[in-house]
Amino acid sequence: MSFQELTMKKIDHAIVEFKEMDEMANRSSPIHELNPTVKLIATIAYIFFVVSFDKYDLNGLIIMVLYPIVMFELSATSIGACFYKLRFVLPIVCAVGLFNPFLDKATLLTIGNVAVSGGVISMLTLTLKGVFCIMESFVLVATTSFDSICSALRRLHIPSFIVTLLLLTYRYISVMMEEISIMTDAYTLRAPGQKGLQFSAWGSFLGQLLLRSMDRAEELYSSMQLRGFNGDFLYAVYKPMRFKDIMFLFASLGAFALFRFVDITSFIGQLVM
Repeated sequence: MSFQELTMKKIDHAIVEFKEMDEMANRSSPIHELNPTVKLIATIAYIFFVVSFDKYDLNGLIIMVLYPIVMFELSATSIGACFYKLRFVLPIVCAVGLFNPFLDKATLLTIGNVAVSGGVISMLTLTLKGVFCIMESFVLVATTSFDSICSALRRLHIPSFIVTLLLLTYRYISVMMEEISIMTDAYTLRAPGQKGLQFSAWGSFLGQLLLRSMDRAEELYSSMQLRGFNGDFLYAVYKPMRFKDIMFLFASLGAFALFRFVDITSFIGQLVM
């Protein structure tokens, strides 16, 4: 397979993956049917409780993985799909505490004859915090359309210009990826024997992409104005708050508080022993 074919395959694959997220959000499950505002509040609360753990409290943090796993199961979302789609973000998250073992060398505990420093524990804790937060955020996006998330943000009184900017950015990503695909096709047809985009053509390629993006943005904005756009969107059909939504929210917050302030992991270990 030539470099051009490989590049085109990667671009097409990225477009397909982007559209797959919308398809996942349109599925049907008990989690999909929940009120978007409730899911957004629960996700924010989960991230807050996960981040609030002490950097050495690895034992207490581990139990927090139960919530996203339950959410994955109830929403019929694959955990493998989560890690695959976030494969470029996970290494960055895992590298956050990479230098902690060199900065904090004091022995915190001993496992058999092996001394474990506080830097190793804090590194693992930071890594798990990032992974857990990414998992829960992925569940939110995979079970809620972006329009519904924007609607929930407006219900939480986030300024409309910020929400509108997020929505337009999200929608324009796919448009820009399609423009890149078209330009790559055109370049490949004009230079069939070349391996990749030559360095001398980078400037003109990016310049043309900028100009085409600006033209496409003007067309999109004109079509929005013709349809009555006045600076604010009707993001999604509002789902009224139901009893099961309120019960889900209180159950989630109660579980977070229980996991945070009660050392369930040690309690389970004592029962097993």
